[in-house]
Amino acid sequence: MSDTTDSSAAPEGNSKTSLADAIRAHFSGDAPLTEKATGFVKERPWASAALVGVAAVAILNTLRGRR
Repeated sequence: MSDTTDSSAAPEGNSKTSLADAIRAHFSGDAPLTEKATGFVKERPWASAALVGVAAVAILNTLRGRR
């Protein structure tokens, strides 16, 4: 009998870690940050929109108390 499991293969993500796996895959490597972000936005537009929305709310809350 031969062992058919390959321990060098990357583990597949599950529903809980698929976003983390996508972020890790897109933002690793030597490409410029703009190309990495563009690739992530093309693959996961809803997640990107949610991240931008959360950042906008955080900035607005930070600036709300200043006059």
